[in-house]
Amino acid sequence: MGIVDKIKELENEYARTQKNKATEGHLGIIKAKLSKLRGELLQDQAGSGGGGEGFAVPRSGDGRVALIGFPSVGKSSLLSTLTTTQSEAAGYEFTTLTCIPGNIIYNDTRIQLLDLPGIIEGAAHGKGRGKEVIAVARTSDLVLIVLDAAKEGVDNHKMILERELETVGLRLNKRPPNITLTKKATGGVKFNATVPLTKLGDDPEKTVLQILKEFKLHNAEVLMREDCSTDELIDVINGNRKYVRCLYVYNKIDMIPLEDVETLARQPDSIVISVRQKLNLDYLLARMWDAMGLVRVYCKRRGCPPDLDEPVVLSAQRHGITVEAATQRISKELLVIFNYAEVWGTSAKHSPQRVGLQHKLHDEDVFQIVAQTNQQQKQDKGYSQRVQNYNAEIARKRRTRTKEGKKKRSTG
Repeated sequence: MGIVDKIKELENEYARTQKNKATEGHLGIIKAKLSKLRGELLQDQAGSGGGGEGFAVPRSGDGRVALIGFPSVGKSSLLSTLTTTQSEAAGYEFTTLTCIPGNIIYNDTRIQLLDLPGIIEGAAHGKGRGKEVIAVARTSDLVLIVLDAAKEGVDNHKMILERELETVGLRLNKRPPNITLTKKATGGVKFNATVPLTKLGDDPEKTVLQILKEFKLHNAEVLMREDCSTDELIDVINGNRKYVRCLYVYNKIDMIPLEDVETLARQPDSIVISVRQKLNLDYLLARMWDAMGLVRVYCKRRGCPPDLDEPVVLSAQRHGITVEAATQRISKELLVIFNYAEVWGTSAKHSPQRVGLQHKLHDEDVFQIVAQTNQQQKQDKGYSQRVQNYNAEIARKRRTRTKEGKKKRSTG
């Protein structure tokens, strides 16, 4: 029996099994087996070499957004409207055959928008260019699932796309479960939980042990700090899941009744737009900004006004929005001699407030970095090593200049 047949058999068994607390353990074992088989299937397809070339698009800007959807839902038109890049759009399917990047300038920041080819059902298993599209989605800060508002009630594209992305390890609008899994060489399995577990059946410890056994983990420590399901435990065991924010964009609302528009707009994480009529695009940009967790902060020198022309843009999904992240964006060397920072803005209890590296900044805050004094730097344990490294770098530059001078004189 092949891998595909085994997957179908397990899926049928899962569908036949009643869903209640008494069967949670058995269902968890089925899910673990399915996860292993799907992983093996994806590895076999990756090793077959039949996927063609991927999309080599370098990351740029302060945020990256991927447009994902079925063919002819308006992804190319949305890219052309929001950016200066013109992506070919037509009335037939599969107009876009490769990844087309564009840049949005919003709130003094640059956001990279990627128009990807339309995907079809079965994309996670290599149909069309689905594997390349999903690979780009894993590197994005935000996924926009673009849907045709006029067809969604009939075709249910949203559910199909969610299933395809979930199959390859993308977790939409979820956070990593608070589970600590430590693999060990010996000692067996030790299981602890700090909260009551209601999603792992009548005997949670037995369910966890059976799932670990399916993955051939016989020596490990598991600590659960929240009430987690079997799916979340399997995600932690696999360790290759990507948690990404997602917004559902319903296009072509000018073609459906107002009552249907209101129904779609009330759904979670949903935005209704019309690219052709340019309806609600400003709201879409604002929601994208909030979903990516972007924050603009302004730096100032002592005794000088803040530089409001060039903000330091931080991202909650990349390196964080702390003073440490802002300092590192300015200079890594400044981070070494950091003493404290003074902050003006909504994140400060009073203006200015003296804060440390872990203080979280808000949008449009102003901050000033105060470096350590010479006496404080000398008391630092790594001061002598930094001085040695600095002197060695100066000596290296001098030797380089001397060699270049001798070479010029000899050739001249």
